[in-house]
Amino acid sequence: MENTDDNLDINLQKNLNYVKVKYNSLINSDIKIREFIVNAKDKQYKAFLLYIDGMIDSKIINSYILKPLILKNRSNTDKNSQKFVSSNNKINIKKVDEFDLLEYIHDCLIPQNEIQEHSTYKDIFSSINSGDCALFIDTLNIAFTMDVKGFSKRSISIPNNEVVIKGSQEAFIENIRTNTTLLRRIVNNENLIIEDLTVGTISQTKCAVCYINNIANLDLVAEVKYRINNLSVDYLLSSGQLEQLIEDKTKYSIPQIMSTERPDKAATYLLEGRVIVILNGSPYSLIMPTTLFDLMGSTEDFNLRYQYSNLVKLIRMIAIFITLLLPGIYIAITNFHQELIPTELLFAIVASRANVPFPVVFEILVMELSLELIREAGIRIPSPMGQTISIVGALILGDAAVSANIVSPILIIIVAITGIAAFAIPDFSLSFHLRVSRFFYIMLGALFGFLGIALGLFVHFVILCSLSSFGVPYLTPYVPTVRKNNGSYFIKPFWKREKRADALNVKRNREQEPISMKWRNGGTV
Repeated sequence: MENTDDNLDINLQKNLNYVKVKYNSLINSDIKIREFIVNAKDKQYKAFLLYIDGMIDSKIINSYILKPLILKNRSNTDKNSQKFVSSNNKINIKKVDEFDLLEYIHDCLIPQNEIQEHSTYKDIFSSINSGDCALFIDTLNIAFTMDVKGFSKRSISIPNNEVVIKGSQEAFIENIRTNTTLLRRIVNNENLIIEDLTVGTISQTKCAVCYINNIANLDLVAEVKYRINNLSVDYLLSSGQLEQLIEDKTKYSIPQIMSTERPDKAATYLLEGRVIVILNGSPYSLIMPTTLFDLMGSTEDFNLRYQYSNLVKLIRMIAIFITLLLPGIYIAITNFHQELIPTELLFAIVASRANVPFPVVFEILVMELSLELIREAGIRIPSPMGQTISIVGALILGDAAVSANIVSPILIIIVAITGIAAFAIPDFSLSFHLRVSRFFYIMLGALFGFLGIALGLFVHFVILCSLSSFGVPYLTPYVPTVRKNNGSYFIKPFWKREKRADALNVKRNREQEPISMKWRNGGTV
């Protein structure tokens, strides 16, 4: 008979029946229930062990749980009074009739480093589903859960989507505890706080909120935890889903939370005062708050000399304008503003389009859609042949389209430069936003010329100014500019980065001393 109460019963048989019903043990082949007899102080108690086959390490259960509980030894057969030495160096005598089974099992018979006591089925089932095992003993309305995880997981590998030349070559994996360990190993400070939360009424997905206690703004931490704790969803399986549920404004395609697969990048933002959220089952962590200029940066920027980094940052900014506006500007010039084109180039464009029967807007939409199709197909095609087919497909389609007089040769160049510029943007979500917005600018350029593009840029800029990420304006440090120490898109030399950004309102504003290279000024040895 099933218990209506969530609390455990002291009757073992009732607990056993309830567990069998909840887990459908007659149907589920991987649900294992091991019934046995516990020997404790020459007394025998019925018990059973509950675990999921495939998620546990059977050697741990056999050697460190079942063996100490079942086999008789001197520790669990001694009938004499037990001598217990307390912290005040006095000896307390516990007689046999004062024997506490719960305390004895917890302290003496189970040699496990992580053991917890639970009185509700909800907590027990949550532990079982994450790879622990549960021990139920007759006469006790408390069950023990022990960490015996042993399921297979992917090993730590190099980052696939955020490749750098000069930097760490480790990436997050799908196991949350491995990911938090990677963070702890890099930060290497006891002030790093990792709080576990649960999301999803069915999936019970674990996520970790990470921050540095003596740096991060606790109001920011509280806001992050408040949003995660107030999600009413059945399941949550990826960080991308969590990102959509906790960002400030969801109606725009503009990314307001940054995701990364690199532990060193996450650790860098942790040390700046940000909050990192790691979701079990996802190899990406979320960084918040996030600004537009964070999305335009790369981990490698901090590892290179500032002259190199700033040059690359300038190239990325140019790439953003190219991938967003170049097709629209081309249409606007060819349709409305031919006087801006040098005469020789205008004649070349007219000659190349002499045999093309379609308007420019149709040509560019066909080529842009073809480029997106090739890009998507390159992702889905098996990796050994994906890159080759993508390149060959683009070359063949472009050459065939020009030969068939469907598009002009100069348009192929425009689309190719636009596509290449999109790959220069470090953040995938920002790149996707620019690719979507590009089509709006194409239509505005085709309908209204430069006036339409200017109007689109004005609306786009207004939207960016209205956004914020967990209380931080999206265009910080430029809109608004509050104080001098607001950072910049272009980075300073490492020895000049003395303070953290004011927008984060961190506890510890200074990163380093005004003179960090003390060896130049006769520093101490």
